[in-house]
Amino acid sequence: MFDLTGKKAIVTGAGQGLGRGMATALHDAGAEVVIIDISEQMKHTAQEIGKSGAPVHTVKGNLLDLESREIAFNKAIEILGGQVDILINSAGIHDRRSCMDLPVENWSRVMEINSTAVYHACKIVGEKMIKQGSGKIINMASMLTFFGGFNATAYAASKGAVAQLTKSLSNEWAGYGIQINAIAPGYMATDMNQDLLTGSNERLPQINSRIPAKRWGTPEDLGGVAVFLSSKAADYVTGVILPVDGGYLCR
Repeated sequence: MFDLTGKKAIVTGAGQGLGRGMATALHDAGAEVVIIDISEQMKHTAQEIGKSGAPVHTVKGNLLDLESREIAFNKAIEILGGQVDILINSAGIHDRRSCMDLPVENWSRVMEINSTAVYHACKIVGEKMIKQGSGKIINMASMLTFFGGFNATAYAASKGAVAQLTKSLSNEWAGYGIQINAIAPGYMATDMNQDLLTGSNERLPQINSRIPAKRWGTPEDLGGVAVFLSSKAADYVTGVILPVDGGYLCR
């Protein structure tokens, strides 16, 4: 039921971090994977993940740019022979500044990658999935989909948009056999959060005290959830924002 052998997947932002963890899990479950990223790190990641089993490919793309996104996704679809069974929109950025310190240009950059590029990717891949009559799309929400956060106006707004986009597209496409869900990671030990994890800041003890699991998450913690939502086991699961947070949301 969780076997992805023969399935073809695209994962954005999978050169490192959470995207890499999910791409690895899909590959280990049998899927052929294309990583779309702007970082050259994706090549090393693809080599590591693809040492055995199904192929892992890379496509370089700048998700800030509309034309570059179209070229990258069309190239990825071509590599996969025109078939896409799974899309994971994992690429994302954060600009951790107060509203008064955040220029409008930086707001726009966060919104472009975290929400507009997600919409664009869903639209490009969704066209293929509608013709196929099947597909799984996983978007990346956040704890800040539910909370306002601190010094995170653009990020929180973008992740709120991802949740509503996920639910709206689920309403449109569930009848075509496409399931669209979002994962809302809790506090994860990734490069994006290094400023919170290192140095002296008042937020770290506040966060730690609210996680019942008593640890931050890792990219590997998202692997099983990504495989579940990509598999036949989730054929009747759609429009869900699924927290993977060690219990943070319950406190």
